[in-house]
Amino acid sequence: MAVSPAGGIDIDAALAYAERHKLHALVIARRGKLIFECYGSTYASDRPHPIYSGTKSFWGIAAVAAQEDGFLQLDEQVARTIQEWEEDPRKELVTIRDLLNMTAGFGFGGLGSAVPAGSAAIAAPLKTMPGAVFTYGGIPLQVFGEVLRRKLAPRNMEPHDYLRERILDPIGLTLASWRSLKDGTRPLPTGAVLGPLEWLKFGQFLLERGSHKGKPLIEPGSFAMCFEPTRANPRYGLGFWLSPFAQLPSIAYASGSGGQALYVLFSLDTVVVHLGDSGSWKHETFLKKLLMIP
Repeated sequence: MAVSPAGGIDIDAALAYAERHKLHALVIARRGKLIFECYGSTYASDRPHPIYSGTKSFWGIAAVAAQEDGFLQLDEQVARTIQEWEEDPRKELVTIRDLLNMTAGFGFGGLGSAVPAGSAAIAAPLKTMPGAVFTYGGIPLQVFGEVLRRKLAPRNMEPHDYLRERILDPIGLTLASWRSLKDGTRPLPTGAVLGPLEWLKFGQFLLERGSHKGKPLIEPGSFAMCFEPTRANPRYGLGFWLSPFAQLPSIAYASGSGGQALYVLFSLDTVVVHLGDSGSWKHETFLKKLLMIP
């Protein structure tokens, strides 16, 4: 299917870039309707695919939902729940928001196969003062998982159960599987496996600003918190990367290794899912092709 250019996007140019980077799937929806889909030779719309760190974006949404449900506050100190941190002068300052926007002070690491168990993440030292430096990694979300697990204990729920019941089931999103660590727990920063049309459902939920078919699952003010930048990194919110273009601020995306991406183009009422296997995939380059930016 060739569509070039139309409605502010150039699908042919975007597809050409994707095909040069080991395309597995490229799916585009506008105003809630599928307008384009293309799959690599070994892939199809119903074939599950790991999204790696694209998984992270689920947890900012889960966190603001939990705040609405009244069992955590983004700006509360983690040490209120992880009491092991009370005697550490740096760790006692870390907030839940710091964990989600990657400014808690942990060093780089804990990604991919190196994601630590929750207990190891809690024990990891801080390298910088909380709130001062953005450092991408898996450890902060593993700590958040332990916070959420302890908060949910009275409900006899695990973090992944809460995510599924509060967000994924209501929007009709079905996960094929979720990776487990050696200790049997499921990680938060990575691990989700799902088909491209399933991930598209999450993108549509984001495009509708926390609603599904007109029904709010998250209030607009809470939803907006997921896309607030920090001084440490104006390109990152709560699990979401923000627009690389000053002239087009209404873009957010989830990003995973190998070129996995869920792009939400709010001003164009458009959602794009890309799945692939390329170490050279560049989100900014793809978006420039798609949005016809010189």
